[in-house]
Amino acid sequence: EIKALSAEQLKDQITAEEMRLLKLKFAHAVSPIENPMRIREARKLIARLHTELTTKTRQAQTAE
Repeated sequence: EIKALSAEQLKDQITAEEMRLLKLKFAHAVSPIENPMRIREARKLIARLHTELTTKTRQAQTAE
């Protein structure tokens, strides 16, 4: 599903996920959250999004 997104959609998704991760970290600092693995999963999702964005950017540069 990530591969189907455009570069602009990927940027929007990254911003949204980073905000969600920040909120998770704050919630965890105040009181331990129920499932701390959600923080790791969010970081991995952000990394996947960044990887796909880099791939699409490089493909666009080579196509020019």
